[in-house]
Amino acid sequence: MTAEPVRIPVDPAGAASSVSGLWHGRAGASATVALAHGAGAGMTHPFLEGLADALAADGFAVLRFVFPYVEAGRRMPGPVAAATGTWAAVQEWCAARSTPGAFVAAGKSYGGRMASVAAAEGLIAPAGLVYLGYPLHPPGRPDKPRAEHLPRVAAPQLFVEGENDPFVDPHEQLVDAVASCRDARVHWVAGANHSFEVKGARRPADEIGAGLAPVVAGFVRAL
Repeated sequence: MTAEPVRIPVDPAGAASSVSGLWHGRAGASATVALAHGAGAGMTHPFLEGLADALAADGFAVLRFVFPYVEAGRRMPGPVAAATGTWAAVQEWCAARSTPGAFVAAGKSYGGRMASVAAAEGLIAPAGLVYLGYPLHPPGRPDKPRAEHLPRVAAPQLFVEGENDPFVDPHEQLVDAVASCRDARVHWVAGANHSFEVKGARRPADEIGAGLAPVVAGFVRAL
């Protein structure tokens, strides 16, 4: 499905007055899924393309977008406020465009974490949140968790996690974090790492992303 390039206005105090987006419109869709990229990749990464195309083919409207630091051509994420403000702008854009169905915030790693912070701070009010490889802590540093805000997220949350992801090792730390939330669950992907690759079962990134679409779709439809 061909995606329509769009511009999303953001806070002019940030790195850019607008950011790029790709809109997969679906008339009569049951939900609109806003899909953010990870820290080291933009919205055209094959993983996100595969996931977005599969969700669109399954009847959802999908909006991919970039954060201001990517729009500005930088590699490292900017201030948290710039990312959470972008999430707020994305929901405002969807509301102004009257995108179909419920608004769901989803993101790979950093993009998902920034959605959770925006929701915890009341900047967005999605019907649900989907984290694709939530970076609970830096690899090898479980003493630096990024979970304190999660219990303040009111909407249902789905954590899609690889069993061999170093960002959620040990697993018990994530299980405890999820248990502290109002409405959250984990879907474990057997043998997968942070990119959802499985050792000995090499697949293209777009196929990996598309393969997770049924998990995301099932959660969204149940909201």
